[in-house]
Amino acid sequence: MTRPVVVLDVVGLTPRLLAHMPRLRAVAGSGGFTAELGTVLPAVTCSAQATFLTGEPPAGHGIVGNGWYFRDLGEVLLWRQHHALMGGEKVWQAARRVRPDYTVANVCWWYAMGADVNWTVTPRPIYYADGRKEPDCYTDPPELHDRLTARLGGFPLFTYWGPGAGLPSSAWIARAAEQIMAEQNPDLTLVYLPHLDYDLQRYGPADPRAAAAARALDDVLGPLLDTARARNAAVVALSEYGITEVSRPVDVNRLLRAEGLLRVYTQDGMEYLDPWTSRAFAVADHQVAHVYVRDPADVPVVAKLCAGLPGVAEVLDEAGRAAYGLDHARSGELVLVAEPEAWFTYYYWLDDDRAPDFARLVEIHRKPGYDPAELFFDPAAPAAAKRRAAVALARKKLGLRYLMSVVGLDAGAAAVRGSHGRLPTDPADAPVLLCSEPAAGLVDAAGSTDGTGSADGAALRIAATDVKSLLLALAGVRP
Repeated sequence: MTRPVVVLDVVGLTPRLLAHMPRLRAVAGSGGFTAELGTVLPAVTCSAQATFLTGEPPAGHGIVGNGWYFRDLGEVLLWRQHHALMGGEKVWQAARRVRPDYTVANVCWWYAMGADVNWTVTPRPIYYADGRKEPDCYTDPPELHDRLTARLGGFPLFTYWGPGAGLPSSAWIARAAEQIMAEQNPDLTLVYLPHLDYDLQRYGPADPRAAAAARALDDVLGPLLDTARARNAAVVALSEYGITEVSRPVDVNRLLRAEGLLRVYTQDGMEYLDPWTSRAFAVADHQVAHVYVRDPADVPVVAKLCAGLPGVAEVLDEAGRAAYGLDHARSGELVLVAEPEAWFTYYYWLDDDRAPDFARLVEIHRKPGYDPAELFFDPAAPAAAKRRAAVALARKKLGLRYLMSVVGLDAGAAAVRGSHGRLPTDPADAPVLLCSEPAAGLVDAAGSTDGTGSADGAALRIAATDVKSLLLALAGVRP
């Protein structure tokens, strides 16, 4: 007999933040356990989620970051959604080897589109032919869309990312998960809750606003936890990474350009990264950057240059990538890891007047790297940025095309106070896992589903690669 399992991906959750979340702490408070969760490099959303679901490191499932250089396309692409990009056997596929009718709901975990699950919900704007973008979501089956939006309203995309990112998107996701559990009773429900990601990157984990965000999310989680309890579901709450204080943006691509290794092409006075002719360029992803080097003979030169750049802690070559489980064909020839207080920008232009127009937009799919400055109205002129946003919204309401030009460049990067991607050095800043069920029977005397620690739940550490086995054990369908 299988048991329902609900997995809450509470992005950015650490022991420091858990102290402000009594409802979530209670998951492990009556017979369950809490454990430090060992993450993967890079400690970013897509890589960590893929490891939780497959039990493999990035070398196995191929998700080497939130994006990478697609060599067969000649394009840098981030935040893709097609499930086929993720290799490895997924937890539900393993469960179906024991119970073929095992059902799954994926509520906003990544690589959802095209997955062999029963119910899917994922953010998906409407991209109109005239260039307008409107908030919406994708669901499978299609009729789920109207059932959710009839009760909850449209998906609040502009609170999911950008300067307005905040609690409404996580609240919508939580309520959608409750509705699906009530209507469909899935065996496994995956729920992605991004709220803690926002203010921790904006202001840093020590800022009072980080604790306030944790308390606010805890209130949202209450009804979701009640719904899970009413179904007698086992609950696992976990996080992909912890966010730590940063103060130094590091411009790898500007270094490579200054050395003649990165090339651009120009259209309408704007400069665009030219990956086809560049000898080397970096795909920045928080505190990790993949550096793609066209000619193997250039690798030692590029490695030496990057190692000398202030803010770079490690330069991983082929052997280094293998040591961290990143030896996959999608990885760069080199992988950079930032110093604890540093993070990598994607910026490659040397003059802001030559920056492409998308640099000042919330445009996650066009930028050849991650840009946390999108979380702010331009810090150099926030009032002007808000006025531009108001004009853009007015044009939007009239059905006209618009550009939401609100993102600062170097000023925006300088404002960022939190980042992630490195492996944590302090357990208080590490990801955490809470489970509603006793460790005994799930975690052996060595502290394993192959973690380490004691079986009574004290000082437990569970590896990200063991989450899949833990979920199967909770469900009672371990192959």
